[in-house]
Order: sequence, then C-alpha cells, then structure tokens
Amino acid sequence: MARMRAVRIVFSVLAVALLVSASASAGTTQFRKLEVFSWWTAGGEAEALTALFDEYYKLHPDVWIVNATVAGGAGSVAKAVLVSRMLGGDPPDTFQVHAGRELIDTWVVAGKMEPLDDLFKAEGWDKVMPGGILDIISYNGHYWSVPVNIHRSNVLWYNKKVFQTYGLKPPRTFDEFFQVADALKARGIIPFVVGSKDGWELGHVFEDVLAGVLGPEAYRGLWTGKTRWTDPRVTQALQTFKRMMTYANSDHSALTWDGAAAYLMEGKGGMLIMGDWTDGWFTAKGFKDYGWAPTPGTAGTFVALSDTFGLPKGIKNRDTVMDWLRLLGSKRGQEAFNPKKGSICARTDCDRSLFNEYLRSAMDDWQKDEIVPSVIHGAAASESWATAFKDTVALFAARGDVAAAQRALQQACEDAGVCR
Repeated sequence: MARMRAVRIVFSVLAVALLVSASASAGTTQFRKLEVFSWWTAGGEAEALTALFDEYYKLHPDVWIVNATVAGGAGSVAKAVLVSRMLGGDPPDTFQVHAGRELIDTWVVAGKMEPLDDLFKAEGWDKVMPGGILDIISYNGHYWSVPVNIHRSNVLWYNKKVFQTYGLKPPRTFDEFFQVADALKARGIIPFVVGSKDGWELGHVFEDVLAGVLGPEAYRGLWTGKTRWTDPRVTQALQTFKRMMTYANSDHSALTWDGAAAYLMEGKGGMLIMGDWTDGWFTAKGFKDYGWAPTPGTAGTFVALSDTFGLPKGIKNRDTVMDWLRLLGSKRGQEAFNPKKGSICARTDCDRSLFNEYLRSAMDDWQKDEIVPSVIHGAAASESWATAFKDTVALFAARGDVAAAQRALQQACEDAGVCR
C-alpha cells in the first residue's frame, strides 16, 4: 500500500513539474489542474477513461489532468487509499464511487461531500436520467454525485464456437447449467471459469445465484430486512453455488476476473459469470466470438450498479471539477465513455447506433426488466456489510460449510442493523 501511494505521489509530482515546464515554455499560458481518482486500469476501462480525458481536453485545453488511478482488487485497493486521503484532509479533486449505499453511507452521511443540486438543475439531468438512478445518488432531498454509466452484474458469458461445436445452448436455469457443465467437462473443456484472486469475484457470482434462486422481490428483501437470511431459499442458493464451484478451474485463486475471461477467450473454458465490463474487455482484446445470457434464473431481472463521481469538500480546484462533472453527465461524455467501457448510458437519450449488439440488448433489458441492486458493487449495502458478505462467500468457497455460511450471512445483516 505504501509503495503504491509513493508511486502515485511520484507521478503527481512529475505531472505538476511538467505542467510548470509547459506553462513556462508557453510563456503566457496558465494551466489549471484536475486530479481524477479511479480504479480503472483494465482493457476497456482504461480506454474509456482516456476517451473522457480526450473530450475534456477538447473543451478545456488549459487544464492538466492528473490521472490518479490506483490498480488492484477491482477498487478495493483504491478505496483503501481514498479513505486514507479523505480522513487525512487530502481529498482528490474528484473520485469514482458506486451509486447507492457506498456513496451515501460512506461519504455523504459522514459529511465529506458537497451537494450538486444546482448542477443537476442547470443541466436538466433530472429530465434525462431515470428515477431509479436519481434515487440512489440522493439523500435528504439532494443529489450527491454524477452517474456516468449503468452496468449489469448478472451476465453469463460463453464461448460461441465451443457451444456451437458441441451443440449446446446457454443455460436458463441452474438445472440446465449443470447439464451444460457436464457436457463441457466430458469434452475436456473447463465448464465454469472463475478468477477469485482479488477477493470479490466469488461474492459477485453468489449475488447472482441469490437473485436467480430467490427472484427479484425476495432478493431485494435480503438488503432491507424483509427476507430473512435464514430462509430455506438462501440455503438452496448456497448449495447451488457450492455445486457450481465443483465445475470451476482449480487455479481460480491465482487468477483475476480478466484472467478467467482469457480462458474463455482461448476456448479452454465454456462459461463465465461476470459484469458487463467483460464486454468492454473482450472488445479491447479484439475478441468477437462470445455470447451472453442472463445468469441462470434471472431472465427479466437486471442486477445493476452505476459508477459516479462527486465533489469532495475542501478541494482547491473546484472550477475544473465542475467542468469534469458537467462532461460526465452530458450526452457527449457518456457517448464517448460507455461504448468502450462496456456499459450503457445513465441518460436515456444516447445514440444506440454507437453501441454494439450486447450493449443494445442491455439498453432494452434496462427498460423492461426488474431492477435490483448489486451488493458487491456498492448499491445494496453499506461498505462494511458488503465486505462481510464478500469475506463470508470466499470462506464458504474454501470450506463448503453451508450452515456456517448462512449463520455468518445472518450475523452480517444483524451487525449492519438491518436484521434483528
């Protein structure tokens, strides 16, 4: 962690030095600074962030952007660095944060953010962003961040060539999943590819299993206290997940999610459950022979998350941040960013022709499906509860004790103050 922070500081110092040098050589040009903090480093993520920077430079050539991206753990490393900076009185100019409980519980309730009501009113965003998104960036009647996209968590990706070769169809139910898995295993293909190195990926799969077994209403209830974690359907979800892992690659603990996706891309693996940033990653790799389907049991359900950026209190470069936020919420910014990221716009007026076939299907599903929040990606539960959920699932994958895992999930809900 210390080394990573040191690297970030070195790059920031170099950026400022270059800024001063450029300003001096330009004679009269005075550059302003914008530090953008995120965890976007893989494939389509980095390309999408660069696309936003390019659009920003076109509008504001006098601003020097410091890309304070922190790699590792799909945001877990970045979040730890962010906490240190925010509590230390050194907030980045703006930072990536998931809409929902991660934004509200961690930073808004703690009094670390400024409301953005005037910006939303001036830009008319309450007219072009759906109510479901506006609700999860709101608290006490104010808007607290700008959503740049919408992702879907519950996608089963498969290798089309492998499936066509063996006459298989993407599974719609868990029974069909195990039938397809047996067929792939019999032909020497890894049925279910997983990468769990960063600690969150198994929790990602399990939240989709919960949504598939319980259905949208009961799944939502898990995060509000209406559905008990002692419910027999949670037991069934744990048993299903345990059986699914018997078809997974044995080296999953050494692979990140994109490492597992590479198995599928190379034809060594058949199925992968991961969010639709996988679409951006496949596109960045030039891989086109992939198919998709809702994860088993979730047809008609859209497990959602959204990346947003906000305005921390106490920053020095307020004007450059407001320009950044204005771009993020604009049609121009979202059309530049989302086709590369593998996500759809948080706005409803983006040009469909800019998006590939998968993303157009996600746009359609977003309009008609039941929307439920992702826990692993910050929408459903507080950061501490999501961490307890993630850690419980990782331990369960190693030990396989269904009863112990279910007790731990119930206890995490009680510790969060939601269950009694």
